[in-house]
Amino acid sequence: MHPTTDNSRPRVLLAMGPGIAERLFSDRHHTRLAALARTDSRLVAHDLAAPTPQVVAALAEAELLLTCWGATPLSAGVLDAAPKLRAVVHAAGSVKHHVTDACWERGLAVASAAAANALPVAEYTLAAILLANKRVLHTRRRYRELRSHHDWRRELDGAGNYGRTVGVVGASRIGRRVIELLRPFDLRVLLYDPYVEEAEAVRLGARSVPLDVLCARSDIVTVHAPQVPATHRMIGARQLALMPDGATLINTARGSLVDEDALLPELVSGRLDAVLDVTDPELPPPDSPLYDLPNVLLTPHIAGSLGGELHRMADRALDEVERFAAGLPFADPVHPAALSHSA
Repeated sequence: MHPTTDNSRPRVLLAMGPGIAERLFSDRHHTRLAALARTDSRLVAHDLAAPTPQVVAALAEAELLLTCWGATPLSAGVLDAAPKLRAVVHAAGSVKHHVTDACWERGLAVASAAAANALPVAEYTLAAILLANKRVLHTRRRYRELRSHHDWRRELDGAGNYGRTVGVVGASRIGRRVIELLRPFDLRVLLYDPYVEEAEAVRLGARSVPLDVLCARSDIVTVHAPQVPATHRMIGARQLALMPDGATLINTARGSLVDEDALLPELVSGRLDAVLDVTDPELPPPDSPLYDLPNVLLTPHIAGSLGGELHRMADRALDEVERFAAGLPFADPVHPAALSHSA
């Protein structure tokens, strides 16, 4: 790919929440962006709906917005202030928060680093699956209680990862990566996704089954579907009741996909275990049993990119900026028609 001349380099404006750019971009990224585009990479538009004079001037000339978490929704009014804007590159996952219908009506090209953000979520999920099948939460609690020698092999006779069944709900980027990561292990993988045919599921390394069948046959049920109306509380009372005693529910998608009113009794009784990186609401109330149940691993939405993992998303986003600067189509474009059944 040939370097662009100064005059041909696109004008880029960063637009994201306070404090994000500082964690997203290293000095290396700032240097690369400066070589690819005409931009002040230290100028970050935190609020495009009420911009500072400096941001107003930059937005008026911007050909590409480089966004991340906390970006302002790109309403028709915001777009009116950006007459030269042709593209949005999102250095994170879903663009649904800020890419509006006005963007598609304007004909903007949109790209996302969702593939990069999917990797740590899948890695978190793999770790949770392997530990859950070893019954780590149960054993930790019992070891703390007993503090003595014990016949653990007898107590954990049904534990382990050999020959167990993992049910993956949703062949999203993350769901597909989870299936890929499970290949080296001696596990059976079931998949529920209404948009995936059996032949494709087999190619991925799974067997396609209805949701109720998946729940009834899986030792682990891990949720990777998008948050759309059709998936609201898709894991409800019936699906939870079908899960075998001692099974584990893993949710790294969105809390609204699971009916927590139905899940809590199953967890309080100890019949099911759970690994919950997301809940509904996202921050459980202070008196929620989820904080203290010994069979629940509760984390505050950390499965996605953290720390140095943000640099992977920055790398992917700048790859797309480079393609835009070279007049090439995005490698990982977002299409509006796909948003009805994707994150």
